[in-house]
Parts: sequence; structure tokens; C-alpha cells
Amino acid sequence: MERRQLEYFIAVVEHGGFTAAATALHVAQPSLSHAIRTLEREFGGKLFHRLPHGVALTAAGEALVRPAQQVLRDLSTARSLVREVLGLSGGRLDIVSQTTLSVDPLAGMLGRFHQVHPKVSIRVVDPEQGPAVAHMVATGQCELGLVDASVPTVDLRGIDLPEQEMHVVLPPDHPNVPGDTITSRELAALDLIVTPPGTETRAAVDEVCTALGVVPRITVETAHRAMIVPLVLSGVGAALLPASMARDAALRGARMLSPRPRLLRHGRLVWRSGPLSPAAEAFVALASSPEQDPSLAV
Repeated sequence: MERRQLEYFIAVVEHGGFTAAATALHVAQPSLSHAIRTLEREFGGKLFHRLPHGVALTAAGEALVRPAQQVLRDLSTARSLVREVLGLSGGRLDIVSQTTLSVDPLAGMLGRFHQVHPKVSIRVVDPEQGPAVAHMVATGQCELGLVDASVPTVDLRGIDLPEQEMHVVLPPDHPNVPGDTITSRELAALDLIVTPPGTETRAAVDEVCTALGVVPRITVETAHRAMIVPLVLSGVGAALLPASMARDAALRGARMLSPRPRLLRHGRLVWRSGPLSPAAEAFVALASSPEQDPSLAV
């Protein structure tokens, strides 16, 4: 079995067919098909059901997905470790993160990391649901993950990140909440712009309303986070946002209020057991000592 065969197999899985996978890999489709047939002969059975439009995994194919992803991740880590021993600079860091954690604290952490390791290329993947983050790390699709601390990650190693305070942002001329603070009951009574169930900020809204025994007054539900602040500024409703996003909204004219009692969320940086690539090792060192610049060479 060759690494190339596993790469082709995962590409067909991710793209749903041979043609799309060949295009994404910049290889000829006959070459890709031949590699998959060779892999199937080595395993002694079909990995895909060939359909009129695309493919579907067989039971054998489903059983291969996770081990193949882990093998490819481990090979990438091994290559990075060898490059480090040979004194080569560079490397790659793959991180999967929930959206709000990508804004804060991940953006700042990556800024500090880039100052020390400017030649490391970084890829950030952004699923909406926290369990998807844990799954992508556990299966080797990404080396590191940032996830809300409430998401179960029992099979992963990790460290807790500092707490982040949530704030409420209101349209500039909103008349109903005076001052700079807002109670939980006042928050629950607002017309709210929210993200879908299962997302971090939606969970915070739902928890407040559940504690008060009320149903949230949702005026807009959207998965497009870039819409939230413009919707607030246009007077559609209020939103609960992490501190950094709330401050940006305030700079654009929104009113920023602090909930009382405070609403605090914190994330967790997770990774699989076993050796990390030099880039990931350095990033974990940075996350473990956020007040200091990491000095690990990559």
C-alpha cells in the first residue's frame, strides 16, 4: 500500500466521486481510478459503490476512512519531525476551530505564533458544530482543534484556554435598555439575532432563557456570522457576541452592554495522543504560556 493510494482514496471520499477528486488532485482520472482498483485488490473487496452520479462507500470503505486519515496525518507528522532534525525551516499547522473561538482567542494566538515562526503555513478549518471539531482531530483530519469546553473530548489530550466574556450589542438608537449593563431578564426580552442550535453563542442565549423559564425572542436565525453586526446596525435586533466581535460592532456604531451576571465561555485546545509535528508542538507551547513568546524552533 502506498501513501498516494490513501490520498486518492480520501480525496474520492471528500469530493464524492472520481472526477471531482481527480480535478482537485490535478491528476488524470484514469490514474486515480487505477490506484483505487489496486487498493481494492490489496484489500480483497470493493471500497466504493460506483453510482450513475458519484460514488458511495461500501462497508469496507467506511471502515478504512478513519485509519487512512490517521496514517496520512502520522506520515505528515513524521516528515515534519525529520525536517526539524535536518534543520529545515517551515512546516504546516492545521487547526480546526469553532467560529467564535477563531475570532477570539485563535486570531491573536496565531498572530503571536506567526511572529516567531513566520515560515510555517497555517490552515484553519471552521465547522459550526463543536462535536465536529473533536471528530476531525480524533480522526486525524486536523492536528489541533479549538472547541468549546462543554464539548466532550475524552479521547483527546488538551488544555483549557482563558475565559472569554460575552457581550450584548444593540442597534445604535435602541431605547429600552439604559446604561452599560443588561440583566439576564432584559436580555431574554430582546428581539435577538442568533446562530443555529448547537453553536456556541446560541448555547449561551438558550442557557440564559432556560434559566429564566422563558422562550427566546428570535427575530433572525442565520449561519452567516458576517451578517450579524450589519443586522444589528440596521435595527433588526440585538445579538450576543464574544468581546472582540462586540467591540468591533461598537466601533461601527452599535451599543455594547455587559450582561449581569457576566456570561463567560472558554475554549479548549485539543490534540490526539502521540507525537505532534514541530509546528503543532510550538503552538501548544504558546497556548500553554499565553503571556510569553514561545522559543521552540520549527
